[in-house]
Amino acid sequence: MQDEKLLIIPLGGLGEIGLNMTVFQYGDDIIVVDAGLMFPEEEMFGVDIVIPDITYLLENREKVRGLIITHGHEDHIGAIPYILRELNIPIYGTPLTIGLISEKLKEHNLNDSTTLIPVRAKETFQIGVFSVECIRITHSIVDGIAFGITTPLGRIIHTGDFKIDQTPVDGELMDLHRFGDYGEMGTLALLSDSTNVEREGYSLSEREVSKAFDEIFSNTKGRIIIATFASNIHRIQQVIDVATKYNRKVILNGRSIINNSRIALDLGYLRYPPDVMASLEELPALPDNGVVLVTTGSQGEPMSSLSRMAMDDHKQIKIKEGDTILLSSRFIPGNERAIGRVINHLFRRGANVFYEQVSDIDVSGHACREEQKMMLNLVRPKYFIPIHGEYRHLVYHARLAEGLNIPRENILLLENGYVAQFTKDGGSIAGKVESGRVFVDGKGVGDVGSIVLRDRQHLGMDGVIIILIGMEKNTSKILVGPEIIQRGFVYEVESPEIIDELKRLIIAVLDEMPAEEKQEGIMVKERITSKVKRYIKKKIDRRPMIIPIIIEI
Repeated sequence: MQDEKLLIIPLGGLGEIGLNMTVFQYGDDIIVVDAGLMFPEEEMFGVDIVIPDITYLLENREKVRGLIITHGHEDHIGAIPYILRELNIPIYGTPLTIGLISEKLKEHNLNDSTTLIPVRAKETFQIGVFSVECIRITHSIVDGIAFGITTPLGRIIHTGDFKIDQTPVDGELMDLHRFGDYGEMGTLALLSDSTNVEREGYSLSEREVSKAFDEIFSNTKGRIIIATFASNIHRIQQVIDVATKYNRKVILNGRSIINNSRIALDLGYLRYPPDVMASLEELPALPDNGVVLVTTGSQGEPMSSLSRMAMDDHKQIKIKEGDTILLSSRFIPGNERAIGRVINHLFRRGANVFYEQVSDIDVSGHACREEQKMMLNLVRPKYFIPIHGEYRHLVYHARLAEGLNIPRENILLLENGYVAQFTKDGGSIAGKVESGRVFVDGKGVGDVGSIVLRDRQHLGMDGVIIILIGMEKNTSKILVGPEIIQRGFVYEVESPEIIDELKRLIIAVLDEMPAEEKQEGIMVKERITSKVKRYIKKKIDRRPMIIPIIIEI
Protein backbone atom coordinates (compact mmCIF):
# COMPACT_ATOMS: atom_id res chain seq x y z
CA MET A 1 0.00 0.00 0.00
CA GLN A 2 1.03 3.61 -0.48
CA ASP A 3 1.29 4.28 3.26
CA GLU A 4 2.96 1.26 4.86
CA LYS A 5 2.55 2.40 8.44
CA LEU A 6 0.62 0.72 11.21
CA LEU A 7 -0.54 3.14 13.91
CA ILE A 8 -1.76 2.15 17.37
CA ILE A 9 -3.34 5.09 19.22
CA PRO A 10 -4.93 4.79 22.69
CA LEU A 11 -7.68 7.40 23.10
CA GLY A 12 -8.51 6.26 26.65
CA GLY A 13 -7.62 3.73 29.32
CA LEU A 14 -3.92 4.56 29.74
CA GLY A 15 -3.05 6.42 32.91
CA GLU A 16 -6.56 5.78 34.27
CA ILE A 17 -9.04 3.04 35.09
CA GLY A 18 -11.87 3.29 32.57
CA LEU A 19 -12.43 5.05 29.23
CA ASN A 20 -10.85 2.14 27.35
CA MET A 21 -10.50 2.84 23.62
CA THR A 22 -7.68 1.97 21.22
CA VAL A 23 -7.37 2.88 17.53
CA PHE A 24 -5.59 0.68 14.97
CA GLN A 25 -4.89 2.31 11.61
CA TYR A 26 -3.22 1.12 8.43
CA GLY A 27 -3.52 3.34 5.38
CA ASP A 28 -7.17 4.21 4.84
CA ASP A 29 -8.53 1.63 7.30
CA ILE A 30 -9.24 2.24 11.00
CA ILE A 31 -10.69 -0.18 13.54
CA VAL A 32 -11.40 0.71 17.15
CA VAL A 33 -11.16 -1.68 20.11
CA ASP A 34 -13.64 -0.86 22.92
CA ALA A 35 -15.44 2.37 23.76
CA GLY A 36 -15.72 2.74 27.52
CA LEU A 37 -16.75 5.34 30.03
CA MET A 38 -15.43 6.38 33.41
CA PHE A 39 -17.46 7.48 36.40
CA PRO A 40 -16.73 11.04 37.59
CA GLU A 41 -14.09 11.80 40.17
CA GLU A 42 -14.91 13.84 43.27
CA GLU A 43 -13.88 17.17 41.78
CA MET A 44 -16.12 16.70 38.71
CA PHE A 45 -19.13 18.48 40.22
CA GLY A 46 -22.42 17.64 38.51
CA VAL A 47 -20.84 15.39 35.86
CA ASP A 48 -22.72 12.13 35.25
CA ILE A 49 -20.15 10.18 33.24
CA VAL A 50 -16.89 10.75 31.36
CA ILE A 51 -16.21 9.47 27.82
CA PRO A 52 -13.12 9.62 25.57
CA ASP A 53 -12.50 12.50 23.19
CA ILE A 54 -12.97 11.05 19.67
CA THR A 55 -11.82 14.11 17.72
CA TYR A 56 -9.24 11.97 15.89
CA LEU A 57 -11.94 9.55 14.72
CA LEU A 58 -14.21 12.38 13.60
CA GLU A 59 -11.35 13.91 11.62
CA ASN A 60 -10.87 10.52 9.92
CA ARG A 61 -14.51 9.39 9.88
CA GLU A 62 -14.36 8.10 6.30
CA LYS A 63 -11.62 5.63 7.33
CA VAL A 64 -13.35 4.13 10.40
CA ARG A 65 -14.49 0.60 9.42
CA GLY A 66 -15.82 -0.76 12.69
CA LEU A 67 -15.81 -1.02 16.48
CA ILE A 68 -14.80 -4.35 18.03
CA ILE A 69 -15.58 -5.01 21.70
CA THR A 70 -13.70 -7.28 24.11
CA HIS A 71 -16.46 -7.64 26.72
CA GLY A 72 -19.54 -5.99 28.19
CA HIS A 73 -18.27 -3.98 31.16
CA GLU A 74 -19.18 -0.29 31.25
CA ASP A 75 -15.55 0.80 31.02
CA HIS A 76 -15.49 -0.92 27.61
CA ILE A 77 -19.00 -0.30 26.18
CA GLY A 78 -20.39 2.67 28.13
CA ALA A 79 -19.42 5.36 25.59
CA ILE A 80 -20.92 3.56 22.57
CA PRO A 81 -24.27 5.45 22.48
CA TYR A 82 -22.47 8.80 22.51
CA ILE A 83 -20.02 7.75 19.80
CA LEU A 84 -22.78 6.41 17.55
CA ARG A 85 -24.38 9.85 17.53
CA GLU A 86 -21.28 11.02 15.68
CA LEU A 87 -20.17 7.91 13.77
CA ASN A 88 -22.41 5.33 12.08
CA ILE A 89 -20.19 2.24 12.22
CA PRO A 90 -20.83 -1.51 12.71
CA ILE A 91 -20.11 -3.06 16.11
CA TYR A 92 -18.68 -6.55 16.61
CA GLY A 93 -18.87 -8.48 19.88
CA THR A 94 -19.80 -11.81 21.43
CA PRO A 95 -23.52 -12.60 21.88
CA LEU A 96 -23.75 -11.43 25.51
CA THR A 97 -21.74 -8.29 24.76
CA ILE A 98 -23.99 -7.50 21.79
CA GLY A 99 -27.05 -8.14 23.98
CA LEU A 100 -25.85 -5.68 26.61
CA ILE A 101 -24.99 -3.08 23.95
CA SER A 102 -28.39 -3.54 22.29
CA GLU A 103 -30.17 -2.88 25.59
CA LYS A 104 -28.07 0.25 26.08
CA LEU A 105 -28.85 1.51 22.58
CA LYS A 106 -32.59 1.04 23.14
CA GLU A 107 -32.39 3.47 26.04
CA HIS A 108 -30.83 6.03 23.66
CA ASN A 109 -33.21 5.28 20.75
CA LEU A 110 -30.29 4.16 18.58
CA ASN A 111 -31.04 0.47 18.16
CA ASP A 112 -32.68 0.65 14.73
CA SER A 113 -29.87 2.64 13.13
CA THR A 114 -26.93 0.50 14.32
CA THR A 115 -25.45 -2.66 12.81
CA LEU A 116 -24.61 -5.14 15.59
CA ILE A 117 -22.65 -8.20 14.45
CA PRO A 118 -22.30 -11.15 16.87
CA VAL A 119 -19.01 -13.08 16.76
CA ARG A 120 -17.73 -15.99 18.82
CA ALA A 121 -14.45 -17.26 20.23
CA LYS A 122 -12.29 -18.97 17.56
CA GLU A 123 -14.08 -17.01 14.82
CA THR A 124 -12.12 -14.80 12.41
CA PHE A 125 -13.59 -11.88 10.48
CA GLN A 126 -12.25 -9.25 8.11
CA ILE A 127 -12.52 -5.46 8.53
CA GLY A 128 -10.70 -3.57 5.80
CA VAL A 129 -7.09 -4.75 5.75
CA PHE A 130 -7.41 -6.17 9.28
CA SER A 131 -8.11 -9.85 9.93
CA VAL A 132 -9.47 -10.19 13.47
CA GLU A 133 -9.51 -13.45 15.43
CA CYS A 134 -11.54 -13.81 18.65
CA ILE A 135 -9.65 -15.64 21.41
CA ARG A 136 -11.42 -16.87 24.55
CA ILE A 137 -10.27 -15.29 27.82
CA THR A 138 -11.56 -15.57 31.38
CA HIS A 139 -12.63 -12.44 33.28
CA SER A 140 -15.30 -11.37 35.76
CA ILE A 141 -17.94 -11.27 33.03
CA VAL A 142 -19.18 -14.00 30.71
CA ASP A 143 -18.17 -14.15 27.05
CA GLY A 144 -15.00 -12.07 27.11
CA ILE A 145 -12.51 -12.27 24.26
CA ALA A 146 -9.08 -11.03 23.28
CA PHE A 147 -8.27 -10.10 19.71
CA GLY A 148 -5.56 -11.46 17.44
CA ILE A 149 -5.31 -8.76 14.76
CA THR A 150 -3.37 -9.62 11.61
CA THR A 151 -2.15 -6.54 9.74
CA PRO A 152 0.02 -6.14 6.62
CA LEU A 153 2.99 -5.45 8.92
CA GLY A 154 2.48 -8.23 11.45
CA ARG A 155 0.27 -9.74 14.13
CA ILE A 156 -1.05 -7.84 17.15
CA ILE A 157 -2.58 -9.29 20.33
CA HIS A 158 -4.96 -7.10 22.36
CA THR A 159 -5.81 -9.06 25.52
CA GLY A 160 -8.70 -6.93 26.75
CA ASP A 161 -9.28 -7.54 30.47
CA PHE A 162 -8.23 -11.04 31.51
CA LYS A 163 -7.21 -13.39 34.28
CA ILE A 164 -6.15 -17.01 33.97
CA ASP A 165 -8.96 -18.86 35.78
CA GLN A 166 -8.42 -22.62 35.78
CA THR A 167 -11.91 -23.30 37.18
CA PRO A 168 -14.27 -20.73 35.62
CA VAL A 169 -17.90 -20.84 36.69
CA ASP A 170 -19.14 -21.54 33.15
CA GLY A 171 -16.43 -24.09 32.38
CA GLU A 172 -15.13 -22.02 29.44
CA LEU A 173 -11.37 -22.13 29.85
CA MET A 174 -9.07 -19.42 28.55
CA ASP A 175 -7.56 -20.45 25.21
CA LEU A 176 -3.93 -20.40 26.32
CA HIS A 177 -2.98 -22.67 23.41
CA ARG A 178 -4.04 -20.06 20.88
CA PHE A 179 -1.96 -17.37 22.58
CA GLY A 180 0.93 -19.83 22.37
CA ASP A 181 0.25 -20.28 18.65
CA TYR A 182 0.71 -16.55 18.16
CA GLY A 183 4.04 -16.85 19.95
CA GLU A 184 5.07 -19.64 17.57
CA MET A 185 3.88 -17.74 14.46
CA GLY A 186 5.56 -14.53 15.58
CA THR A 187 3.77 -11.52 17.04
CA LEU A 188 4.72 -7.94 16.31
CA ALA A 189 3.15 -6.37 19.41
CA LEU A 190 1.25 -7.35 22.56
CA LEU A 191 -1.14 -4.94 24.29
CA SER A 192 -1.86 -6.41 27.73
CA ASP A 193 -3.97 -5.63 30.83
CA SER A 194 -1.88 -3.93 33.55
CA THR A 195 -4.48 -3.40 36.31
CA ASN A 196 -3.17 -5.90 38.89
CA VAL A 197 0.57 -5.66 38.16
CA GLU A 198 1.21 -4.59 41.77
CA ARG A 199 -0.13 -7.93 43.04
CA GLU A 200 2.23 -10.87 43.28
CA GLY A 201 1.22 -14.42 42.38
CA TYR A 202 -2.03 -15.46 40.76
CA SER A 203 -5.58 -14.14 40.98
CA LEU A 204 -8.10 -16.33 42.78
CA SER A 205 -10.67 -18.29 40.79
CA GLU A 206 -14.22 -16.99 40.64
CA ARG A 207 -15.26 -20.29 42.25
CA GLU A 208 -13.62 -19.15 45.51
CA VAL A 209 -16.51 -16.72 45.91
CA SER A 210 -18.93 -19.67 46.05
CA LYS A 211 -17.06 -21.03 49.08
CA ALA A 212 -17.40 -17.68 50.88
CA PHE A 213 -21.09 -17.48 49.94
CA ASP A 214 -21.65 -21.04 51.18
CA GLU A 215 -20.13 -20.27 54.57
CA ILE A 216 -22.16 -17.08 55.02
CA PHE A 217 -25.44 -18.69 53.87
CA SER A 218 -24.95 -21.65 56.22
CA ASN A 219 -24.52 -19.35 59.25
CA THR A 220 -27.19 -16.74 58.47
CA LYS A 221 -30.73 -16.91 59.83
CA GLY A 222 -32.06 -13.60 58.49
CA ARG A 223 -32.35 -12.03 55.06
CA ILE A 224 -29.31 -11.87 52.81
CA ILE A 225 -28.81 -8.91 50.47
CA ILE A 226 -25.97 -9.10 47.93
CA ALA A 227 -24.81 -6.04 45.98
CA THR A 228 -22.74 -6.65 42.87
CA PHE A 229 -22.15 -5.33 39.37
CA ALA A 230 -25.14 -5.87 37.11
CA SER A 231 -22.85 -7.27 34.41
CA ASN A 232 -21.31 -9.96 36.64
CA ILE A 233 -23.40 -12.87 35.40
CA HIS A 234 -20.99 -15.37 36.98
CA ARG A 235 -21.61 -13.83 40.40
CA ILE A 236 -25.39 -13.86 39.93
CA GLN A 237 -25.17 -17.52 38.85
CA GLN A 238 -23.24 -18.38 42.01
CA VAL A 239 -25.81 -16.62 44.20
CA ILE A 240 -28.56 -18.63 42.52
CA ASP A 241 -26.66 -21.90 42.95
CA VAL A 242 -25.97 -21.35 46.67
CA ALA A 243 -29.50 -20.04 47.29
CA THR A 244 -30.92 -23.19 45.70
CA LYS A 245 -28.76 -25.32 48.02
CA TYR A 246 -30.10 -23.49 51.11
CA ASN A 247 -33.75 -23.26 49.90
CA ARG A 248 -33.78 -19.49 49.56
CA LYS A 249 -35.75 -17.63 46.91
CA VAL A 250 -33.75 -15.17 44.80
CA ILE A 251 -35.11 -11.68 44.11
CA LEU A 252 -33.37 -9.46 41.56
CA ASN A 253 -33.63 -5.76 42.37
CA GLY A 254 -32.50 -2.93 40.12
CA ARG A 255 -33.29 -2.32 36.46
CA SER A 256 -29.81 -3.09 35.16
CA ILE A 257 -29.53 -6.38 37.05
CA ILE A 258 -32.98 -7.47 35.89
CA ASN A 259 -32.28 -6.53 32.26
CA ASN A 260 -28.81 -8.09 32.16
CA SER A 261 -30.04 -11.30 33.78
CA ARG A 262 -32.88 -11.55 31.25
CA ILE A 263 -30.43 -11.13 28.37
CA ALA A 264 -28.05 -13.73 29.86
CA LEU A 265 -30.94 -16.15 30.44
CA ASP A 266 -32.21 -15.76 26.88
CA LEU A 267 -28.72 -16.43 25.50
CA GLY A 268 -28.10 -19.43 27.75
CA TYR A 269 -25.42 -17.83 29.94
CA LEU A 270 -27.58 -17.97 33.09
CA ARG A 271 -29.39 -21.07 34.30
CA TYR A 272 -31.62 -21.70 37.29
CA PRO A 273 -34.53 -23.90 38.45
CA PRO A 274 -37.88 -22.28 37.62
CA ASP A 275 -39.03 -22.19 41.25
CA VAL A 276 -35.96 -20.45 42.72
CA MET A 277 -36.80 -16.93 41.49
CA ALA A 278 -39.30 -14.57 43.14
CA SER A 279 -40.45 -11.01 42.55
CA LEU A 280 -40.03 -8.01 44.83
CA GLU A 281 -43.79 -7.97 45.40
CA GLU A 282 -43.49 -11.42 47.05
CA LEU A 283 -40.88 -10.25 49.57
CA PRO A 284 -43.27 -9.44 52.47
CA ALA A 285 -44.72 -12.97 52.35
CA LEU A 286 -41.34 -14.74 52.38
CA PRO A 287 -39.61 -15.76 55.65
CA ASP A 288 -36.36 -13.96 56.41
CA ASN A 289 -34.39 -17.22 56.22
CA GLY A 290 -35.94 -18.06 52.86
CA VAL A 291 -34.86 -15.12 50.71
CA VAL A 292 -31.78 -13.51 49.16
CA LEU A 293 -31.89 -10.23 47.25
CA VAL A 294 -29.40 -9.38 44.51
CA THR A 295 -29.18 -5.65 43.99
CA THR A 296 -27.20 -2.80 42.49
CA GLY A 297 -25.18 -0.24 44.42
CA SER A 298 -21.93 -1.99 45.35
CA GLN A 299 -19.98 1.22 44.53
CA GLY A 300 -22.07 3.52 46.75
CA GLU A 301 -23.83 5.21 43.82
CA PRO A 302 -26.19 7.81 45.37
CA MET A 303 -29.37 6.72 43.52
CA SER A 304 -28.72 2.97 43.55
CA SER A 305 -30.97 0.52 45.39
CA LEU A 306 -28.46 -0.24 48.13
CA SER A 307 -27.82 3.45 48.85
CA ARG A 308 -31.56 4.07 49.13
CA MET A 309 -31.87 1.12 51.52
CA ALA A 310 -29.00 2.48 53.62
CA MET A 311 -30.72 5.88 53.83
CA ASP A 312 -34.11 4.24 54.56
CA ASP A 313 -35.41 5.73 51.34
CA HIS A 314 -36.30 2.54 49.45
CA LYS A 315 -40.05 2.12 48.97
CA GLN A 316 -40.14 -1.69 49.17
CA ILE A 317 -37.02 -2.80 51.10
CA LYS A 318 -36.34 -1.65 54.66
CA ILE A 319 -33.11 -2.71 56.35
CA LYS A 320 -33.71 -4.27 59.74
CA GLU A 321 -31.85 -5.90 62.61
CA GLY A 322 -30.50 -9.28 61.56
CA ASP A 323 -30.10 -8.54 57.84
CA THR A 324 -26.80 -9.66 56.31
CA ILE A 325 -25.46 -7.55 53.46
CA LEU A 326 -22.62 -8.53 51.12
CA LEU A 327 -20.84 -6.00 48.91
CA SER A 328 -19.55 -8.54 46.43
CA SER A 329 -17.32 -6.39 44.24
CA ARG A 330 -14.02 -4.58 44.41
CA PHE A 331 -13.98 -0.94 45.46
CA ILE A 332 -13.28 1.07 42.32
CA PRO A 333 -10.56 3.66 43.11
CA GLY A 334 -12.23 6.96 43.97
CA ASN A 335 -15.42 5.35 45.29
CA GLU A 336 -14.08 4.40 48.73
CA ARG A 337 -15.69 7.31 50.61
CA ALA A 338 -19.12 6.81 49.02
CA ILE A 339 -19.00 3.07 49.75
CA GLY A 340 -17.83 3.73 53.30
CA ARG A 341 -20.81 6.02 53.91
CA VAL A 342 -23.24 3.34 52.70
CA ILE A 343 -21.59 0.68 54.89
CA ASN A 344 -21.78 2.95 57.96
CA HIS A 345 -25.49 3.66 57.41
CA LEU A 346 -26.22 -0.06 56.94
CA PHE A 347 -24.52 -0.82 60.26
CA ARG A 348 -26.56 1.95 61.90
CA ARG A 349 -29.72 0.18 60.78
CA GLY A 350 -28.65 -3.03 62.48
CA ALA A 351 -27.33 -4.96 59.50
CA ASN A 352 -24.20 -7.08 59.44
CA VAL A 353 -22.10 -6.04 56.44
CA PHE A 354 -19.42 -8.05 54.63
CA TYR A 355 -17.10 -6.32 52.15
CA GLU A 356 -13.70 -6.91 50.57
CA GLN A 357 -11.60 -5.81 53.55
CA VAL A 358 -13.27 -8.29 55.92
CA SER A 359 -14.32 -11.23 53.72
CA ASP A 360 -13.39 -13.10 50.52
CA ILE A 361 -16.72 -12.33 48.84
CA ASP A 362 -15.03 -10.92 45.75
CA VAL A 363 -12.11 -11.87 43.57
CA SER A 364 -10.43 -9.72 40.98
CA GLY A 365 -11.13 -10.21 37.29
CA HIS A 366 -7.64 -9.04 36.35
CA ALA A 367 -4.38 -10.94 36.01
CA CYS A 368 -1.74 -10.70 38.73
CA ARG A 369 2.00 -10.63 38.02
CA GLU A 370 2.54 -14.36 37.40
CA GLU A 371 -0.38 -14.45 34.94
CA GLN A 372 0.95 -11.36 33.18
CA LYS A 373 4.33 -13.08 32.90
CA MET A 374 2.63 -16.13 31.42
CA MET A 375 0.90 -14.01 28.79
CA LEU A 376 4.20 -12.38 27.83
CA ASN A 377 5.96 -15.76 27.65
CA LEU A 378 3.19 -17.36 25.58
CA VAL A 379 2.93 -14.57 23.02
CA ARG A 380 6.65 -13.64 22.98
CA PRO A 381 6.02 -10.30 21.23
CA LYS A 382 8.71 -8.26 19.55
CA TYR A 383 7.16 -5.07 20.99
CA PHE A 384 5.16 -4.64 24.18
CA ILE A 385 2.58 -1.94 25.02
CA PRO A 386 1.11 -2.04 28.55
CA ILE A 387 -2.55 -0.92 28.62
CA HIS A 388 -5.51 -0.62 31.00
CA GLY A 389 -4.17 0.96 34.17
CA GLU A 390 -2.99 4.04 35.95
CA TYR A 391 0.44 5.30 34.93
CA ARG A 392 2.27 3.47 37.73
CA HIS A 393 0.65 0.22 36.59
CA LEU A 394 1.93 0.78 33.06
CA VAL A 395 5.44 1.45 34.36
CA TYR A 396 5.49 -1.67 36.55
CA HIS A 397 4.17 -3.79 33.68
CA ALA A 398 6.89 -2.37 31.41
CA ARG A 399 9.52 -3.33 34.00
CA LEU A 400 7.99 -6.80 34.25
CA ALA A 401 8.33 -7.24 30.49
CA GLU A 402 11.92 -5.98 30.58
CA GLY A 403 12.67 -8.62 33.22
CA LEU A 404 11.46 -11.24 30.72
CA ASN A 405 14.09 -10.11 28.20
CA ILE A 406 12.00 -7.81 26.05
CA PRO A 407 14.47 -5.04 25.15
CA ARG A 408 13.73 -1.70 26.77
CA GLU A 409 13.65 0.06 23.38
CA ASN A 410 10.91 -2.36 22.28
CA ILE A 411 8.64 -1.46 25.22
CA LEU A 412 6.44 1.47 24.19
CA LEU A 413 5.11 3.24 27.27
CA LEU A 414 2.20 5.21 25.86
CA GLU A 415 -0.28 7.69 27.26
CA ASN A 416 -3.64 8.64 25.79
CA GLY A 417 -3.17 10.27 22.41
CA TYR A 418 0.38 9.03 21.88
CA VAL A 419 0.98 7.28 18.54
CA ALA A 420 2.85 3.98 18.36
CA GLN A 421 4.04 3.75 14.75
CA PHE A 422 5.25 0.56 13.07
CA THR A 423 6.95 0.30 9.71
CA LYS A 424 8.99 -2.46 8.09
CA ASP A 425 11.98 -0.92 9.88
CA GLY A 426 10.50 -1.23 13.39
CA GLY A 427 8.33 0.51 15.94
CA SER A 428 8.55 3.79 17.82
CA ILE A 429 6.49 6.52 19.47
CA ALA A 430 5.76 9.06 16.76
CA GLY A 431 3.88 12.12 17.92
CA LYS A 432 0.51 12.70 19.52
CA VAL A 433 -3.07 13.24 18.41
CA GLU A 434 -5.84 15.16 20.16
CA SER A 435 -7.28 13.20 23.06
CA GLY A 436 -8.79 13.80 26.46
CA ARG A 437 -12.00 13.52 28.42
CA VAL A 438 -15.49 14.63 27.45
CA PHE A 439 -17.94 15.28 30.29
CA VAL A 440 -21.57 14.19 30.03
CA ASP A 441 -23.93 16.24 32.21
CA GLY A 442 -27.56 15.23 31.74
CA LYS A 443 -28.28 15.55 28.03
CA GLY A 444 -25.25 17.74 27.46
CA VAL A 445 -22.21 16.02 25.91
CA GLY A 446 -19.03 18.06 25.96
CA ASP A 447 -20.64 21.35 26.97
CA VAL A 448 -19.16 21.05 30.47
CA GLY A 449 -15.49 21.96 30.20
CA SER A 450 -12.68 22.71 32.60
CA ILE A 451 -13.90 26.29 33.16
CA VAL A 452 -17.39 25.10 34.14
CA LEU A 453 -15.92 22.47 36.46
CA ARG A 454 -13.65 25.08 38.01
CA ASP A 455 -16.65 27.36 38.60
CA ARG A 456 -18.60 24.48 40.17
CA GLN A 457 -15.66 23.65 42.40
CA HIS A 458 -15.35 27.32 43.29
CA LEU A 459 -19.03 27.46 44.24
CA GLY A 460 -18.78 24.22 46.19
CA MET A 461 -15.83 25.40 48.24
CA ASP A 462 -16.44 29.11 48.81
CA GLY A 463 -20.05 29.82 47.85
CA VAL A 464 -21.55 32.69 45.90
CA ILE A 465 -22.51 36.28 46.70
CA ILE A 466 -25.12 37.98 44.49
CA ILE A 467 -25.30 41.78 44.75
CA LEU A 468 -28.55 43.40 43.58
CA ILE A 469 -28.61 47.16 42.91
CA GLY A 470 -31.41 49.20 41.36
CA MET A 471 -30.12 52.43 39.74
CA GLU A 472 -31.97 55.31 38.09
CA LYS A 473 -31.18 55.13 34.38
CA ASN A 474 -30.43 58.82 33.77
CA THR A 475 -28.73 59.83 37.03
CA SER A 476 -27.18 56.49 38.16
CA LYS A 477 -28.57 57.22 41.61
CA ILE A 478 -29.12 54.17 43.84
CA LEU A 479 -32.85 53.61 44.24
CA VAL A 480 -32.86 50.05 45.58
CA GLY A 481 -30.23 48.18 47.54
CA PRO A 482 -27.59 47.11 47.58
CA GLU A 483 -29.20 43.80 48.56
CA ILE A 484 -26.88 40.86 49.17
CA ILE A 485 -27.93 37.24 48.61
CA GLN A 486 -25.44 34.54 49.54
CA ARG A 487 -25.34 30.75 49.25
CA GLY A 488 -22.57 28.66 50.77
CA PHE A 489 -21.03 31.77 52.32
CA VAL A 490 -21.64 31.00 55.98
CA TYR A 491 -20.67 34.31 57.54
CA GLU A 492 -24.04 36.03 57.11
CA VAL A 493 -25.39 34.41 60.28
CA GLU A 494 -22.14 34.07 62.19
CA SER A 495 -20.89 37.58 61.37
CA PRO A 496 -23.75 39.82 60.17
CA GLU A 497 -21.47 42.83 60.44
CA ILE A 498 -19.55 41.54 57.38
CA ILE A 499 -22.70 41.80 55.25
CA ASP A 500 -23.37 45.30 56.58
CA GLU A 501 -19.77 46.27 55.88
CA LEU A 502 -20.08 44.95 52.31
CA LYS A 503 -23.14 47.13 51.73
CA ARG A 504 -21.28 50.23 52.97
CA LEU A 505 -18.27 49.28 50.79
CA ILE A 506 -20.42 48.97 47.66
CA ILE A 507 -22.09 52.34 48.28
CA ALA A 508 -18.67 53.93 48.77
CA VAL A 509 -17.40 52.39 45.50
CA LEU A 510 -20.35 53.85 43.59
CA ASP A 511 -19.96 57.25 45.25
CA GLU A 512 -16.31 57.38 44.18
CA MET A 513 -17.02 56.52 40.54
CA PRO A 514 -17.33 59.38 38.03
CA ALA A 515 -20.85 59.88 36.65
CA GLU A 516 -19.86 58.83 33.11
CA GLU A 517 -18.40 55.52 34.38
CA LYS A 518 -21.55 54.75 36.33
CA GLN A 519 -23.46 54.91 33.03
CA GLU A 520 -21.48 51.84 31.91
CA GLY A 521 -22.93 48.75 33.58
CA ILE A 522 -19.84 46.66 32.87
CA MET A 523 -17.58 49.21 34.59
CA VAL A 524 -19.84 49.25 37.66
CA LYS A 525 -19.83 45.44 37.90
CA GLU A 526 -16.07 45.17 37.50
CA ARG A 527 -15.37 47.84 40.14
CA ILE A 528 -17.78 46.27 42.67
CA THR A 529 -16.46 42.75 42.04
CA SER A 530 -12.84 43.83 42.49
CA LYS A 531 -13.45 45.73 45.74
CA VAL A 532 -15.68 43.02 47.28
CA LYS A 533 -13.23 40.23 46.41
CA ARG A 534 -10.33 42.15 47.92
CA TYR A 535 -12.26 42.90 51.11
CA ILE A 536 -13.41 39.29 51.67
CA LYS A 537 -9.97 37.87 50.93
CA LYS A 538 -8.37 40.26 53.43
CA LYS A 539 -11.09 39.89 56.08
CA ILE A 540 -11.72 36.12 56.13
CA ASP A 541 -9.44 34.58 53.45
CA ARG A 542 -12.34 33.28 51.36
CA ARG A 543 -12.88 33.51 47.60
CA PRO A 544 -16.61 33.29 46.89
CA MET A 545 -17.95 33.86 43.40
CA ILE A 546 -19.15 37.49 43.15
CA ILE A 547 -22.10 38.22 40.82
CA PRO A 548 -23.24 41.89 40.72
CA ILE A 549 -26.61 42.48 39.05
CA ILE A 550 -27.40 46.08 38.06
CA ILE A 551 -31.05 46.86 37.30
CA GLU A 552 -31.74 50.16 35.54
CA ILE A 553 -34.98 51.81 36.63
